[in-house]
Amino acid sequence: MSDAPKPTYRKIIHIDMDAFYASVEQRDFPEYRGKPLAVGGSPTGRGVVATASYEARKFGVRSAMSSRKAIQLCPDIIFVFPRFDAYKAVSRSIREIFQRYTDIIEPLSLDEAFLDVTQDKLNIGSALEIAQQIKKAIKDELHLTASAGISTNKFVAKIASDINKPDGLTFIGPSKIEAFVNNLPVEKFFGVGKVTAQKMNDMQLFTGADLKKLSENELVKRFGKSGHFYYKIVRGIDDREVQTHRETKSLGAEDTFTYDLSTTDEMHKELDSIAETVFRRLQKSQLKGRTITLKIKYHDFTQITRNHSYPHPVGDFETIFNTAKQLLEKVDREEKTVRLLGISLSNFGEPEAKPRKPRDPEQLELF
Repeated sequence: MSDAPKPTYRKIIHIDMDAFYASVEQRDFPEYRGKPLAVGGSPTGRGVVATASYEARKFGVRSAMSSRKAIQLCPDIIFVFPRFDAYKAVSRSIREIFQRYTDIIEPLSLDEAFLDVTQDKLNIGSALEIAQQIKKAIKDELHLTASAGISTNKFVAKIASDINKPDGLTFIGPSKIEAFVNNLPVEKFFGVGKVTAQKMNDMQLFTGADLKKLSENELVKRFGKSGHFYYKIVRGIDDREVQTHRETKSLGAEDTFTYDLSTTDEMHKELDSIAETVFRRLQKSQLKGRTITLKIKYHDFTQITRNHSYPHPVGDFETIFNTAKQLLEKVDREEKTVRLLGISLSNFGEPEAKPRKPRDPEQLELF
């Protein structure tokens, strides 16, 4: 018999609330229970579905779908506007439940998070048992349901949490990971959107097992830097740690208008309001950024972004507003009307001190 020590594995749980916004509404308002419900903008305007209840999903209603499309699919659907203060309060309560078991928590949004329970506070030892207890606490105390995925890495845990929704619980142990990833459709992989999935399908790549046939160099050649990730993940390798402090990459605001904007004056007026919102959010977060980005979506849903980088962090209203206006003025709109404008700041903090080529700090960058 071999005396070699058994390999040690991390114990990762991914918790994903079920139809979170819609479930909170159905919990708080009994008249919505059992009925198709959408949280989002009005179907009479240009609203978008943020979350749909499972009763609505049976009709094909999905998140990010236009509210008009949703009501076409489900004429009896009920629309309610989001109550983000309520959702944030519930999210805090969920986080408190997580903290009973571990402090290694990585929130991804209000309704989902990774937990590392390799060493849990209550010395339970079993990640499956901890996930069951968390689900039970959420149901008993908050009257909501959550789905959980449990595995040895973040990738598999996240995919597992989506398998048996709603109220699901899926454990993929070390011995099952290879078969699980082999059978996984390529569109389930991180970073594989519709375009990349179609490209893979055109190459007769439909599952993880198909991707595994390609070398790392072939994957990189065909899919760029993501090829390195695909090569590892089809072999069940994901060394990413659960990060307790997720760095804020950008902060901003945007608005979709009830009618298309056609004049510069109209756009300046909206940018003023958006810049004010961004300014307040920066103050609240005590952040300043070196890059200001303007987002424009036209009436035909085409979208562009333009940005300008400063040599030092900025965060005052005047700079945000004036920079956004200058970026707008340099865009050739080709007489297109505008349905959405947005402003965001990124590159927070001071730049790293490293040699670089001289450049004009006033130069506008396009991407």
